[in-house]
Amino acid sequence: MVRPPTSRSIVPGTGRLGLVEPTAAEDLRTLGWTGVDDIPLLWALSRAPDADLALRALMRIREALGDGWQRIDTALRTDLGLRGRLFGLLGSSTALGDHLVAHPTRVDLLAGGADLPSRDALDEVFLAAVDAHPEPGRDDDAVVYRAGVTGGDAVAALRDAYRDQLALLAAIDLAPTVEDEPVLPYNAVAEHLSDMADAALTAALAVAIATVCGDKPCGTRLAVIAMGKCGARELNYVSDVDVVFVAEPADATASRIAGELMRVGSSAFFDVDAALRPEGKSGELVRTLDSHIAYYRRWAKTWEFQALLKARPMTGDMALGRDYVDALGPMVWTASEREDFVPEVQAMRRRVEEMVPPELRERELKLGRGSLRDVEFAVQLLQLVHGRADESLRVRSTVDALTALAAGGYVGRDDAANLTASYEFLRLLEHRLQLQRLKRTHTLPPDDDEALRWLARAAHMRPDGTHDSLGVLREEIRRNAHRVRRLHVRLFYRPLLDSVARMDRDAIVPSPEAAVRQLAALGYAAPENALGHLTALTAGASRKGRIQALLLPSLLETLADTPDPDAGLLAYRRLAEAMHDHEWFLRLLRDGPAVAERLMRILGSSAYLATLLLKAPDVIRLYVDSPTGPRLLEQRPADVAKGIATAAARYEDPARAIGAARALRRAELARVASADILGMLDVPAVCHALSSVWVAVLEASLGAVVRASERERGEPAPASLTVIGMGRLGGFELGYGSDADVMFVCEPRDGVDDTTAVKWASTIADRVRTLLGTPSTDPPLEVDTGLRPEGRNGPVVRTLASYRAYYEQWAQSWEVQALLRATSVAGDADLGLRFLHMIDRIRYPEGGVSENAVREIRRIKARVDSERLPRGADPATHTKLGRGGLADVEWTVQLLQLRHAHAVPALHNTSTLETLDVLEQTELLDAENVELLRESWTLATKARNALVLVRGKPTDQLPSSGRVLAGVACIAGWGAVSDVGEFLDHYMRVTRRARGVVEDVFGD
Repeated sequence: MVRPPTSRSIVPGTGRLGLVEPTAAEDLRTLGWTGVDDIPLLWALSRAPDADLALRALMRIREALGDGWQRIDTALRTDLGLRGRLFGLLGSSTALGDHLVAHPTRVDLLAGGADLPSRDALDEVFLAAVDAHPEPGRDDDAVVYRAGVTGGDAVAALRDAYRDQLALLAAIDLAPTVEDEPVLPYNAVAEHLSDMADAALTAALAVAIATVCGDKPCGTRLAVIAMGKCGARELNYVSDVDVVFVAEPADATASRIAGELMRVGSSAFFDVDAALRPEGKSGELVRTLDSHIAYYRRWAKTWEFQALLKARPMTGDMALGRDYVDALGPMVWTASEREDFVPEVQAMRRRVEEMVPPELRERELKLGRGSLRDVEFAVQLLQLVHGRADESLRVRSTVDALTALAAGGYVGRDDAANLTASYEFLRLLEHRLQLQRLKRTHTLPPDDDEALRWLARAAHMRPDGTHDSLGVLREEIRRNAHRVRRLHVRLFYRPLLDSVARMDRDAIVPSPEAAVRQLAALGYAAPENALGHLTALTAGASRKGRIQALLLPSLLETLADTPDPDAGLLAYRRLAEAMHDHEWFLRLLRDGPAVAERLMRILGSSAYLATLLLKAPDVIRLYVDSPTGPRLLEQRPADVAKGIATAAARYEDPARAIGAARALRRAELARVASADILGMLDVPAVCHALSSVWVAVLEASLGAVVRASERERGEPAPASLTVIGMGRLGGFELGYGSDADVMFVCEPRDGVDDTTAVKWASTIADRVRTLLGTPSTDPPLEVDTGLRPEGRNGPVVRTLASYRAYYEQWAQSWEVQALLRATSVAGDADLGLRFLHMIDRIRYPEGGVSENAVREIRRIKARVDSERLPRGADPATHTKLGRGGLADVEWTVQLLQLRHAHAVPALHNTSTLETLDVLEQTELLDAENVELLRESWTLATKARNALVLVRGKPTDQLPSSGRVLAGVACIAGWGAVSDVGEFLDHYMRVTRRARGVVEDVFGD
């Protein structure tokens, strides 16, 4: 990076000229620029973007010219245009300064009027450089030139000619930084660069024909199609030129000519890139027109049609080139109707964002946030969506497309004007950065005042009374990047709202058909319904309707990036209608953009939460962040349990007490699920929170029913009663769709017989189960006692002594295995502890379980694998019973516990994950295998929880495709909805590897 000047000089008398190098004063004396008559020269030099750089180049040109310098010196004193062009160029570009030093007489190109040549004149310049002449017998559209100069001489001649024309353009472009010359508009620069590319490749084609065919006729028609920025005539100073070749016939000769054109062009001018051809770099370099048509009809992807938006015949057989554009053009305008249009567009957007390293995103002009690509991508998408019905949108350039979109009412007129200004500003900065060394770059300098001050001066920035040129540049970068970052809101959603709410009475309103097309392209499967929701939300002239009209553009933008924007918009409408009388709701969304974004992400991802939030809307208040972190994480499970117990204790009626507990559970589930979807909680934290709230509800419900019974009896309960958590409840590893597996244990009070105690306890247990299982729109509260002795055939409640007798005499292998996860969760804590001490002798027997028991467990596991998987389920993707799923991992851990827990007290643990940690620490299972099991269990649990969140009801089977799988992938951390295939592959890969560990353990 060339260091621009600072205000301080180490050379007396030159600091005010912006010269800081020690040799500056001597150089000025050598030039003879030290008198009063030289002040205009010195003043102009001081205004160069880098005065030192310009002065050094002038000294080198003087040395190269020798006696001829006097003529240039005289011209600089009288020709203001030359002065501005030369000083601006030399102070901005080391590469073009070197070119003028090597060819000092070319300074004359910048003198006088120095007008830009026309396209025809450019053709003459480049063709003359290689002594090219048209072949006879061709019409104007099929003219072929053959060069008289080939090889290295041709490349050198073309390179010099191109640098001459580039220097002329850049000098005229930069002159306003020095003298008050007219500013060359962005579009004039970009179009002239594209004309130069066309003319340059016309000459390169002439060299290629002469090289390949010699003096003989080539016998082939070859058209060169410009793509990308060159096709749109918006080329950069330094850029690849994307091309596609069409030939009749597409034979070896045509391929050799195309290859030679690319070699000559890339050596002399710029990289000539044919990667946008069918099949990319692996495809044939040259195809016939029919071959191109066949490919695009059958194989092309959405991005390839998007690339065709810019296709333009640039040189060669222009008639064939026009035939190419005419044949493929209509296909572009039906691309938005393709089934995969939306996911491919979303994938393209994501790839653009991911191409830039995080540390460069604020400095990248092309691909970063608020960048050129943001504008270009959005404009092209709108063209694809509406261009089929509106031919006025079938233009190539980004600026022209914005103008057409505004004229058609698809983009607000002010938005189009502002975005055009931002786009041209960013392109100006890109041009200046590239000119410096003629290198392809799109990255702003790091936070370096000197480097940025140079850029400000080169980009015509002047002090504005508040800021110096550096301050003006920084403010403009910030303002324009911020404006472009809002482009998706403004370009995609404001016109939609104008069509239903008329936010801008002077706006040209898109038709309902156009609004439906746009919603479909943004991912809405039922765009007519979506438009109806927008109409309903903004209906009337009420203040709430106006606020909704202001909010909805950004809300819709977020929803469009969720797995199910249709469901999300419907859920938002229902929520907004339910909250109609709550002023805080819209105020919170209006004043808290982060809250609005989080709410839309949740509503577009989860049917589970969409229902919960209707009944627990206050949870939305927790979507804000406090100074210490997310408020969603401020609630502790212990505080939730205390709140549930306190709320239930206020009511004597058990049904009302349980209703109060349900309400707090509902809010806690909404909080946990919200934090889960937003990526704030990991799997163990989610499972622990869900288990804690279940335990709290059980405790509160049991307490309420026991208190009611004591009031009815008029005396204390005849027995103590405890609830033992089993399965995932016992391991505190519940998911959103889990039942509560429990056993009820009672013990008679003094003087009460067992029969009376068990009868009373059974009544209590039945009432608790009934009240909790009352039908509700809330997530169910099913209490399952199927793991009790004798299973569903045994009594629901037993005394502690009865349990002891049963387990000591009759316990089967599966019952012993089930006890591994037993823990006391509610009721009499002392009785629960005594029960656990009693079963420790059963589940952790001295010497470990017998080999007969191990064989029985293996037999049962094999039977589970073969019989329990639901009909039609895919064993590769069933999260509970599939290969490497939850059951596989848990059975493996439990088998190792049964075999080793008697000798390793740390294995006396009901948690699967914590037990895996112990198995690793004690080396009972090697670390690699433990990690495979841990990863599989965590992933399967995450996927199973996500399935409930997406569908709103329990399920264990991952689908093979569709919105449900997209939602699961998104919640599971895969981000974009189009990564479902990658997520499914990852899931099957992880569980397959875990299954190998399971088979090794059960095969011992």
